[in-house]
Amino acid sequence: MECTVLASGSTGNCIYISNGRSALVVDAGLSKKEMLARIGASGGDPGLVDAILLTHEHTDHVRGADALARSLGCPLIGTGGTLTAFRSTRQAIKKIPEQICCTKGVSFTAGDFEVTPFAVSHDAAEPCGYAVRSDDLLLSIMTDTGIITTEMMEILAQSDGIVLESNHCPDMLSTGPYPEYLKRRIRSRTGHLSNTMAADCLRELNGSLHTVILSHLSEVNNTPARAFASSQEALGLDMSYIDLYVASPDIDCSCLSQTIKI
Repeated sequence: MECTVLASGSTGNCIYISNGRSALVVDAGLSKKEMLARIGASGGDPGLVDAILLTHEHTDHVRGADALARSLGCPLIGTGGTLTAFRSTRQAIKKIPEQICCTKGVSFTAGDFEVTPFAVSHDAAEPCGYAVRSDDLLLSIMTDTGIITTEMMEILAQSDGIVLESNHCPDMLSTGPYPEYLKRRIRSRTGHLSNTMAADCLRELNGSLHTVILSHLSEVNNTPARAFASSQEALGLDMSYIDLYVASPDIDCSCLSQTIKI
């Protein structure tokens, strides 16, 4: 299984997952044209995409979802709350693509993948993360949550690879330009994980985990170097057998990170 982060951050989020026979897109927060260009630039095949999974309805995760789904002829999949909230913003669009409702904790098949949605804590209607299985490999994606619950940790601990939010550096957020109400939202239980929280999560994980992609970094309140250093320190000696990557918020077609094998 291979994973390419096509976009990550407050300006747009999109992940392409493939096993060579089938592919999924998780979130579609760029324009259709840009997402197709990035899939191609990274060596992916849009024709393999069997479904687009939505984690929640915020614009940076769904901006181009309906257009991409129509172009690829595939369904949008999300929780009932996410799909209802998404439809409420698309009332002017006459041709809405097929939508399939999933339930947290209940696995379903999408293409060649077995997918299990799981609950996260974010200020959206019914947000979720996804555990995606292909053959004997499990990739879990958890990008927008203010806390990490026992259930989340159990899922991450079973995974071979994870895409984990490392949104902000606490010091940069505290001294940065954001107004206090926004800083409180980011720090809240329904906000975003800090570098420290992501590092604490990795410190507790063990077992089969061998690939970590830090994602959803704030362009204002974080840097890739700070996120990497925080998690690197937490992993300690485990860094010798865990591949740690950072999805930079300034990804574009000319500098797409290499596709990562899980």
